[in-house]
Amino acid sequence: MHKYLKGITLKDLLIFENDHYLVINKPPYISTLDDRNDPVDILKLAKEHHADAQVCHRLDKETSGALVIAKHQEAYRHFAIMLERRQVKKVYHAVVGGIHEFDNVSADQPIYSTNSKSRVDFREGKPSLTLISTLETFKYHTLVKCFPVSGRLHQIRVHLAFHKAPISCDPVYGGEYIYLSGIKKNFNLSRHTDEEKPILPRVALHAHNIAFYDFDANEERTIEVEAPYPKDFGVLIKQLRKYL
Repeated sequence: MHKYLKGITLKDLLIFENDHYLVINKPPYISTLDDRNDPVDILKLAKEHHADAQVCHRLDKETSGALVIAKHQEAYRHFAIMLERRQVKKVYHAVVGGIHEFDNVSADQPIYSTNSKSRVDFREGKPSLTLISTLETFKYHTLVKCFPVSGRLHQIRVHLAFHKAPISCDPVYGGEYIYLSGIKKNFNLSRHTDEEKPILPRVALHAHNIAFYDFDANEERTIEVEAPYPKDFGVLIKQLRKYL
């Protein structure tokens, strides 16, 4: 079990709760749904917290950030309809390789997905759209925000890679790991460790905020929740800023 998960409860992760929904800041290294290889997952934690809980959408195991959980079946159905109508706004932050000045770029390449991987495919791919903007540039990397309008498997990872900005620490889609020796001048490996490890050993992607209509029979109220960076992602940003 990863150190992030020891003794964890859903209450530790909560960043919003009302009568209908819970929003948590999902840690990395924990599956959203049941995973035979792990003793704990978000769905299990949610049901321990609230018996009728259902997870409304998924985040990849390595991805951290805002995840919505419904407290009852009607709220779950309401959220599913909003997803179908593209009324749920999810914004992700990612560190990508290279310097890029994206100004609300529309990545609209069609995506074809198998069970575990996706690719841009102009013949067989399904319509897909991600809006991409630059937040901050560093020495060799860029912090971007992405708004996936559609919801294809690994959509952000695929679209960024297609636009020559693969997410860092994502070798599946061409993203290279970030090492301190690669950004710090006069780095002395022997002072740190015998074998250098990447600053972040997982895909540098975080679901930063989410907005959706609350479940309410009388009026539409918008729930907007921001999920702070987890420690490991925050450390990466701090190091990139330090060694400009």
